[in-house]
Amino acid sequence: MESISKDMPLQMLVSFDKLLQQYDKMLESDDPLLVSRAKTVLDAQAPYPELREGFEDLDLLEKHKDVIRIILQDSFAEVLSENEIKAASLPYFDVVFNKSKRFQKILENAGKDFKPFIRNQDEGIDYVMGCTVILKWYYGYNLDFSRPYFYDIPDANGVMRHYRILYNADFMDLLPTDLSKELTQEDVDKLLENPEDLELWKEMIPPNSFISKGFVISNMFDVTAEHTISEIKTNLIASDKRGSETFMSDLQETFRSFFKIKDLKLGFVTYNSKDDQLERVYGNGIESFLLKEKNSAACNNLLCISSYDKLVNQKGYFALPDIDKYYKLSKESQPYKGLYEQGIKSAIFAPIVNEDELLGVLELVSTKKNLLNGVNATKLDDVMPYIVAAVVRSKIEEENLIDAIIQNECTSVHKSVHWRFEEEAKQFIIDGLDGKQPSFKEIVFKDVYPLYGQIDIKDSSHARNTAIQRDLMIQLSNIKEVLTAALKIENLPVYEELIYRINNFIEEIKETLFSNSEQTIFDFVHTDIIPIFNHLKKQDNELAKMVEAYEKTINEETHSYYDHRKQYDDSVMRINKKLATLIDNNQEAAQEMFPHFYERYKTDGIEHNMYIGSSIAEDREFDPLYLKNLRLWQLQVMCEMENKHYNLKPQLDVQLDVASLILVYSTSLSIRFRMDEKRFDVDGTYNARYEIIKKRIDKSFVKGTNERLTQKGKLSIVYSQKKDELEYLRYISFLKAKGYFTNNIEIVELEGLQGVSGLKAIRAEILYSKNTQDEKTFTYEDLMNELNA
Repeated sequence: MESISKDMPLQMLVSFDKLLQQYDKMLESDDPLLVSRAKTVLDAQAPYPELREGFEDLDLLEKHKDVIRIILQDSFAEVLSENEIKAASLPYFDVVFNKSKRFQKILENAGKDFKPFIRNQDEGIDYVMGCTVILKWYYGYNLDFSRPYFYDIPDANGVMRHYRILYNADFMDLLPTDLSKELTQEDVDKLLENPEDLELWKEMIPPNSFISKGFVISNMFDVTAEHTISEIKTNLIASDKRGSETFMSDLQETFRSFFKIKDLKLGFVTYNSKDDQLERVYGNGIESFLLKEKNSAACNNLLCISSYDKLVNQKGYFALPDIDKYYKLSKESQPYKGLYEQGIKSAIFAPIVNEDELLGVLELVSTKKNLLNGVNATKLDDVMPYIVAAVVRSKIEEENLIDAIIQNECTSVHKSVHWRFEEEAKQFIIDGLDGKQPSFKEIVFKDVYPLYGQIDIKDSSHARNTAIQRDLMIQLSNIKEVLTAALKIENLPVYEELIYRINNFIEEIKETLFSNSEQTIFDFVHTDIIPIFNHLKKQDNELAKMVEAYEKTINEETHSYYDHRKQYDDSVMRINKKLATLIDNNQEAAQEMFPHFYERYKTDGIEHNMYIGSSIAEDREFDPLYLKNLRLWQLQVMCEMENKHYNLKPQLDVQLDVASLILVYSTSLSIRFRMDEKRFDVDGTYNARYEIIKKRIDKSFVKGTNERLTQKGKLSIVYSQKKDELEYLRYISFLKAKGYFTNNIEIVELEGLQGVSGLKAIRAEILYSKNTQDEKTFTYEDLMNELNA
């Protein structure tokens, strides 16, 4: 037995009693036709009292279908059955019966096993909706419980159609059961305040506390066009359309319903008015049938005269109902050739226009002839405004994203100080609206404490010069080899003179690479060698092959031999990327401790500046504890960066070492955003001393020696005050216990720098491990032996 089962406040009973009561009254009519009709209906029902009393067994609907058809005959006029989409049903349940002929045909076209169900029939929502019916019709609280219901039913071609359901509930009775409760205004107020608290609603109006006896008549209307327009609008309003994996597939499916075309496909291109070309829209699933595999193409190469005039000049729809026909007539020209080769048989191209500016083109294509044409192209009039609005919005979002990327990548407006720039920008706007001359005032943060650190690639200049020397010598030797072969074939003095000059260059750079050597040799090759090599290439002999072999060794970007330099550049890039990523990721956690300004530079290594103080923290009170915390964090992260490098080192083409340094500065200072340089710098003459120390400290020597302060395998901490020395010795002692340092710790005095004296430094030897999971530690020398083993 199939029964009605659902957790609802209403216990459903199928009954025709309320309708039959109308026929009871008709028996007393003076109209003999009405009396005869009423008698026919009542006589048909009389042997089946359950049709009045009500039943839950849905099998009875099939058993008594002929009788039910007689009972409902006046409500379901036979003359309208081919046109009306109609059925008897139960509210909130997917139960339909006595369907009109048109509705029956719609269901048959949907497929043999298809059963209609109401969209978004969420149990919780339906329970509350059932309760609102009870609150209005039984308890007398006038609540608006109207809510649209829809059936989504595919047609014979598989295109989804949408039907809105309107209920006629004239033949329903609402009866309380023993489970029903008395409700006060206070109870109702509590329910209205908690619409999502399903348990509360079930407590106040329990399941099956009322009987809904009767049936409803469902009148359905095809609202596919209106629904799809709404869906198109919803899809286009959504943010991150290009990044969404489902945007294009969802939008394409909606357009298929809109045009009733199962195989319809959707594409977009943007229009670049500056270059008069169409360009690909980059995003998940977004394609173009005009461009095919190209990223862009000039309009005069992609469009014929008529399509260009229609789309670009007139900004009107360009429809192609029979592409095969146009392909033959156009003698295989574009755009017909490209569409034909893709198997497209009909298409519509719609210009996306905003205030007479062409932004792009919407592409609709089908593999069937005549399905897309000039007539149904007019349907786009209803959706193009939303497409235009979406494209304009997307363009603005893209411009904002570009600005954000530029700000993020090219300026130093760190998020910790962004609030101050926001304040100034708002004031700039207000001044302009008030008719004042707006000006962006300088941003200054006072009384902030600086922290500076660097991990510098040791002897980077020497390594770079060695790489350049090797590349130049290889290139010159290769050139000499070609010229020597040419001299043997054709004894020309010019070859001999060039070989002489090459030998001189090789001898010159073998010992020392001067600052102008690279440019001199580059000019020599381009002025004297390339013209001769171009001449030799024209010779049909071994010399031409030798020249071609030489040219294959030349890098297209640098126009020179670029092997050892590339290895050096790649090694530096990998070191910088690893170290920058580590400190940037760790910065996220440090900002949570206390907001502070942070900037980081890539040079031959990584430098970073940090400033902390109450003027930077927008809404938090600064305490010296946070400065100490940041100093300890910096010390620990610098050790982790050293470890990251020495685990990376064996993988590098050039085995480069690094040396680390921290500058401790106990006096607070002010920083100012330099508008011309788009970066922060210390403010004031006195504070400039800090910048001088920063720039010169890594070149300093230990006092009385020729020993550089920074050394590989050691972290140097430069300071000038005794209290800083004691503070950092405590930090080192703590980190030593955690396995960051050895016992090899020394304090040294530094030679005076120009304009700076009295500096000292702690040098602490770092412990390394082969990877982050390996607890075994090494000194620098141990690690080198271990890595080279």
